[in-house]
Amino acid sequence: MLDYRAFFTDKIAEIQANGQYRTFVEIERLAGRFPAAIHHHPDGPREITVWCSNDHLGMGQHPAVVAAMQGSIERSGAAAGGSRNISGTNRTHVLLEREIAELHNKERGLTFITGYAVNDAVLGVLGKLLPGVIFFSDEQNHASMILGMRATRAERRIFRHNDPAHLEELLATADPEAPKVVAFESIYSMDGDVAPMPELCAVAKRHNALVYVDEAHSVGMYGPGGAGMAAQMGCADQVDLLMGTFAKGYGTAGGYVVGDGPVVDAVRSFAPAFIFTLAMPPALAAAALASVRHLRESDNERLLLHHRAGMLQGLFQEAGIPLVSTESHIVPVLVGDPHLCKRLADRLLDDHLCYAQPINFPSVPRGTERLRINPSPVHSPAAVRHFVSAVDEVWDELGLPRAAPVPQAAAGVTPVGAGTTL
Repeated sequence: MLDYRAFFTDKIAEIQANGQYRTFVEIERLAGRFPAAIHHHPDGPREITVWCSNDHLGMGQHPAVVAAMQGSIERSGAAAGGSRNISGTNRTHVLLEREIAELHNKERGLTFITGYAVNDAVLGVLGKLLPGVIFFSDEQNHASMILGMRATRAERRIFRHNDPAHLEELLATADPEAPKVVAFESIYSMDGDVAPMPELCAVAKRHNALVYVDEAHSVGMYGPGGAGMAAQMGCADQVDLLMGTFAKGYGTAGGYVVGDGPVVDAVRSFAPAFIFTLAMPPALAAAALASVRHLRESDNERLLLHHRAGMLQGLFQEAGIPLVSTESHIVPVLVGDPHLCKRLADRLLDDHLCYAQPINFPSVPRGTERLRINPSPVHSPAAVRHFVSAVDEVWDELGLPRAAPVPQAAAGVTPVGAGTTL
């Protein structure tokens, strides 16, 4: 008979041996002082600097966001009290959905308790309701997108990453009468590279395909008013359904979709991931609403984000620290070995009080293990220089290979707008 405990013990041992095992770093963010945080180390608490947070703009501690959340808790308590269909729809949900629809110039918005649930819900409804639908999916799409499509049992055709020509080939061989959905991300979270969105949208529209874009890593941080990469590239009107999250650029939690009214209403009406789950707590909705409204009016946070990212990329390139990509605010440092990646992260935390989480399989392919660094407006230039110095020192200690140095003047540090405070 199967010994269940021994079975799972062996499974954990396997991922420990191959470097896939993940450990938690227990921290407490310090409101008003982030990226400073308290690390609860076995030897006692100590202050560290966080370099891997998805709070890309530091909005999780913005006074207006914090005040909105506190005010909502005082008015409405801690939770919504039910699903959206049964007592859980708060006035703040409605206002937030109007705000995001207006931000993206779409007819309707719908909020969810997580971004993962958005992809599961929307792609699930498209796959189940559209008769004979064919999904055309970028090979590097997020797991939530892949699983959402796969669960519908609809046909899926995978196009090469960021390759409009291959997408064209696949669409050309499909039944012209079949419904089609082209699904991709605007910025890919692990490589930090940017999709050729105008070209992908143009190909999709030539074949009457519906375009679904995951903009989780761009809303708030790109485009006019933070409307995302599609808006920045001038193709937002070609995107039929846009998924976003409040958990990154907006510094709170939850996700959303915007698009044509009947399509979004179908998601609301048919998606189990929406119907059978708790509504987003009103306090989170209030915080997200305050963050969206602020970033629609303020460019300062975006300018500072891109300055810090450009500065970090330039200093890394000057030092010969290999990067996967320099196309966005995400700065992936390529290590290429799971054990060395873990040792690098441990040394940075233990010896230099800099926290950068190692990223390994299955989040990235084996042999491409990395540190995914997320600079932000709340990382000072001095902190950026200190972090690069720490990585440079540990890199040598571990004997990691370097790339050919790139002079900083050629590394393309993003200029800061006039009047922006560094």
